Order: sequence, then C-alpha cells, then structure tokens
Amino acid sequence: MSMLETIPEKLGITDSWVATGGVHWLTPGPLSVRDLAKTMSAAQASFITITATELPGEEGFRLEYHWDLDGELLGFPFLVPNKSIDSIYDLCEAVDWIEREIHEGYAVDFLGREYDPLFLRQGDKLGVNLRKEAE
Repeated sequence: MSMLETIPEKLGITDSWVATGGVHWLTPGPLSVRDLAKTMSAAQASFITITATELPGEEGFRLEYHWDLDGELLGFPFLVPNKSIDSIYDLCEAVDWIEREIHEGYAVDFLGREYDPLFLRQGDKLGVNLRKEAE
C-alpha cells in the first residue's frame, strides 16, 4: 500500500481521494488543521501553500492547504465561517509567510501566533483584499 493510500486512515477519514486538476483532494471533515499538519509531517510531506477564497455573503472562507507527498499534490479544504483557524506555524515554519499574507489580506486570524506589524502594505488596515473591507 502506498503512503498516499494510508493518509486517509491515519487522519481517521473514511472518504476517498478525489483527483481533480492534478490535485488529490480529501475533505478533512471534523479533523483539525493542526492534526492534519502533524500527520503530514509524520508522513514526511512538504507543505506547499494555503489558498484562501472568500465565500459569498457571510459564509466566511475556504482555506485549501496544499502538501507534496512523494511528488503527489494533496489538497485539504477547510471551511472557516468565523474568520479564524488554528495556526500551524509552530508545527511547520514554512507556513509563516502565507499565514501572514492571508491574515493581512483577508483579516483571517490564525490562532496561537503573534503577528509582526503589517509588512505587505504598511499603513493599510487588515482585510484590504476583502470584497467589503474589514472595519
């Protein structure tokens, strides 16, 4: 059995991978992003990036966490209705820049971390990329 085939079981997910656009997608369900990061690290997967999408109305955000495992691109979508999700920076330093970028651009809080002053657009408010700017 390949490492890719063992990931859902290790995460406690009964769904199967769905391959779309060169990415193997797995819906994490109630799994926390921190548990995902720990499992991916144990599997020696490499963090790639997080893609943030603002959902319509007051639905919040979809954050897609992308990892590489033995040359396979893996995607895990998390719905974030309240504009906050746990940070995985202490588990994976590679997320530093993208967590900060999403925090600054979309005012999403990554819980458990501190932020330096804004550096993407010094002087701007959080949420400069929102459809309706954060107040």
